[in-house]
Amino acid sequence: MHYALNLRTFFYSHYFYLGLRFAAGLVGVTVITLQFADMATAMTVCIGALCTALMDMPSPLRHKFNEMSASVLLCSAVTLLISLCAPLHWLLLTMLVIISFLACMMVVYGKKSMPLQLATLFIMTMSMEHSMTVKQSFIHTGLFTLGAVAYLAYAMGISWILRHRIKQQVLAEALFELAAYIDIKADFYDTRYNLNEQFNKLVRHQSILADRQQASRDLILRAHQNSKDAIVVQVHVCMLDLYELILSTHTDYAQLRMHLADSPVLKTLHDLAYKAARDIESVAYDVTRKKASYAEISYTPELDAVEEELAAIQRRIDEGKPQQEALAVLRAQRNKIRAIIKMIGELHQASQKIYDTTPFWVDADMGPFLSQQKYELRMILSHLRMDSPIFRFSLRVAMAISVGLAVAAWLPYAAHSYWIVLTIVIILKPSFSMTKQRRGDRIIGTIIGCVITAVIIRFLNHPAAILGILVLATVATPTFIYLRYRYAAIAVSIMILLQMHLIAPGNDDLIMERLVDTFIGAAVATAFSFVLANWEYQTLPRLIREVLDVNLRYMQASFDLLQGKGKDDFAYRIERKRLMDSLASLSSALVRMLDEPSSKQRAVEDINLFIVQNYLLVAHVAALRSILRRHVTELPKEPVNAMLDESHAQVVGILSQALDRHARKPPAPASALAHAATDTAAVPWSGWPLVQRRIRLLQADAAKIIVHSEAIVRNVA
Repeated sequence: MHYALNLRTFFYSHYFYLGLRFAAGLVGVTVITLQFADMATAMTVCIGALCTALMDMPSPLRHKFNEMSASVLLCSAVTLLISLCAPLHWLLLTMLVIISFLACMMVVYGKKSMPLQLATLFIMTMSMEHSMTVKQSFIHTGLFTLGAVAYLAYAMGISWILRHRIKQQVLAEALFELAAYIDIKADFYDTRYNLNEQFNKLVRHQSILADRQQASRDLILRAHQNSKDAIVVQVHVCMLDLYELILSTHTDYAQLRMHLADSPVLKTLHDLAYKAARDIESVAYDVTRKKASYAEISYTPELDAVEEELAAIQRRIDEGKPQQEALAVLRAQRNKIRAIIKMIGELHQASQKIYDTTPFWVDADMGPFLSQQKYELRMILSHLRMDSPIFRFSLRVAMAISVGLAVAAWLPYAAHSYWIVLTIVIILKPSFSMTKQRRGDRIIGTIIGCVITAVIIRFLNHPAAILGILVLATVATPTFIYLRYRYAAIAVSIMILLQMHLIAPGNDDLIMERLVDTFIGAAVATAFSFVLANWEYQTLPRLIREVLDVNLRYMQASFDLLQGKGKDDFAYRIERKRLMDSLASLSSALVRMLDEPSSKQRAVEDINLFIVQNYLLVAHVAALRSILRRHVTELPKEPVNAMLDESHAQVVGILSQALDRHARKPPAPASALAHAATDTAAVPWSGWPLVQRRIRLLQADAAKIIVHSEAIVRNVA
């Protein structure tokens, strides 16, 4: 369950704060307008505020201002244009199709442009029903812009006041997702769970975690100027270091289960991981409550049990039983878990200490860690081609809206065509998977919302009660729109139907008409989801190449760091972040593909294994880094670096071969590792077995990447 759906955390989440801010702004703008004008004017001003409010998301203040200002300007222009065209039906229909197409082309700017696209299409549909003179059109647009600007000023003021609070909430969300990630890893120690299924689950959650961590970076690392900001920066950095340690805990779980199948230590390891997840959650809880976090969980009983098991295994070895491998695996896990517990302690401490300055890389350029905001016309122009998924999506929406308008014109009752168009706009998304999910949520949410509205009108038909429910629905709509859209669909149906009931009471067919319109819009959107569709398998070759290309750069930065060639780990962190982002994109594409028709699914198992193998490379690098840190005082630098050089050459050769499927370059000779092991025999060091084992695993998993990447190419081609 999502952390924000838990009542313990819901009221402290940024989702609930957004709902309150949204509702307070809309209600406030409407109430103030009603003091000076009639209801029709107030509704126009309110809709202007609503369109701007759709862009009110957690963002750096400068970005928020740019995004909301773009919404004000664009939506005002669309309002004026549609209002001027409304008297001429043919011109209106033409303009609706053109604006729909252009609004959908804005998706080229990324995920953050989606609310702007929705706001543009929303005001387009809301403006199409009113036929006005030129003078009325300008007055109407002026009132709309007034509401939009009023909400912009309000939202920026509130966001400035709560700027540190929002950072805390977004950071806490990333911590909650990290705890959920550990919960999944804990089940690797539980023999009731299938390992392959757990890996799949872990990979899926990895993309969610990467998204939350990026949101945290964008808010926290972009502007950190005082002691309060320094605390969230330090917690954020500790969280990322902890994440790397968690990655390093990966081991051969099948072997671990085999060697320790009859031992209670597997449950002990599971309990340790479970406690670690709860410990991280406690930090997240305290961050949301603006409190310093203090450790309250004791790991001593479980750690003592692990030590007892290690001693028991050692005794069996002394008795001549072959359990050396079990001892090595369990000891390695013990060391990693101790390191994680120590890092969680540092996470608690980071939330306690007030820093005079920001504890981060001095004068470092944070740009590579942050999402870039670029809105250039050439990006849209570059996608004006039939092989562009965005262009095809834009055509798809424009055609669907044309059909929706045509169907509305033939309905036997006085149809509200804007409701059909709005349903199409909300359901039809760039990918088939998103459309399928949104369709189900929209239909179910609308049905439930209509039923609830009917009950309210039948049994609670009092202005005060209806206004109270309207306020609650207004809070719920933005709260759940990015959390659980189905709940948002319920709330928005209640909100709109009750508003219509208050404005024009006595329409007994109001709810049934809305249901019919919703089903028509959903049917049209479903039909057009197959028109000019862009199936996920078509993007797989590009995503695979991106992963391999970024992984090559990551390996270079990783081995430079392991060999001590850089002054810090800044470059390594950048490349690790890029690799995680590329893997998250590929993982998301795989998840979306699984929602598509089976005839459009390609190489599912190989893609999944390809993603897993790339994550394993990251885990092996993290483990190597952890090993070298633990043995830093006695580290024989030259022999270790020589071994790392050979390993680096082999891994890079393998990944390069995978990147170019036509390459004839053979992998590094198999004797390279053995030669390194022979050379190191003359240099005594307790860390050799651990380093050699990790390097062997690193090379073996890199070799598997070639197999899966070639299989993907064969299946997709």
